[in-house]
Amino acid sequence: MDLFHAMKVFVKVADAGSLSGAARALALSNPSVTRLLAELESHVGARLFNRSTRRLSLTEAGAAYLERCRQVLLDIDDAALAAGRGAAEPSGTLRINAPVSFAVNHLGPVLAQYAARYPQVHLDVTLSDRVVDLVDEGYDLAIRIGRIRDSSLVARQIAPLRMLLCAAPSYLASHGTPATPRDLAQHVCLHYSYWSTRDEWQFARDGKTHAVRIRGSLQANNGDLLRAAALAGMGIILQPSFIIGDDVRRGTLIPLLPDYQAAAGAIHAVYPSRRYLSAKVRTFVDFLVERFGAVPEWDAGLVG
Repeated sequence: MDLFHAMKVFVKVADAGSLSGAARALALSNPSVTRLLAELESHVGARLFNRSTRRLSLTEAGAAYLERCRQVLLDIDDAALAAGRGAAEPSGTLRINAPVSFAVNHLGPVLAQYAARYPQVHLDVTLSDRVVDLVDEGYDLAIRIGRIRDSSLVARQIAPLRMLLCAAPSYLASHGTPATPRDLAQHVCLHYSYWSTRDEWQFARDGKTHAVRIRGSLQANNGDLLRAAALAGMGIILQPSFIIGDDVRRGTLIPLLPDYQAAAGAIHAVYPSRRYLSAKVRTFVDFLVERFGAVPEWDAGLVG
């Protein structure tokens, strides 16, 4: 049995909803489709479809296998495309969207290094903390912080996201140091406008989530502004280590609630599709992964 061919037939039958529909789409005879599907079921050791005279429906095993088959077929297509590209040099304009604070603090050197390696690529970078529509607005890829809400995008992690709860020594001297997340309700907290949980901060300890509604006299849609306010003693800040890691290392911001883990996540590169991925997008995403790694430079000394 040609497993690759049989998997393509299985996926086409599932998409068409009938054996005859798949046969027409693949220019095969009905008996050929029936035979390949039977051979595939024998190979996996499970019935993939429930059949009746009127309808064809996936079994539970078939539904699970369908997703794996789709991924395998995409991977095979990607491998063929990569082989076809060979050593082709990335070229053309690469349009990138990135969050303001992350890009200003960490993306510049990476762009310079990538440009030196791939001089035929022209980099067009737009900074914005809003979530852009990559397809409608013509971006090749975007860098996203935290949870990816659009399931239609391909997301690849380029670095971990570490969140730090901190305050300046001057603020703590005047207002005291919180001992539990609940204490934060009595403190001045500097709020990031695009925070997914709005004015609620969440922490974890021993498998339990602790959520607290925070209040304060400042909210902003830029982490660097909140950092500056925190350094001036205005309040408590919850921001990524890529913004305030240096301040923690210098002692100008003091970490709080060390026994509680602030909700974290990852930093991703996202792009619309893995099919026919251009060399410029593929090499840039690979470069970001290579450059940042599991422990990026902004986490140096903060991760045990």
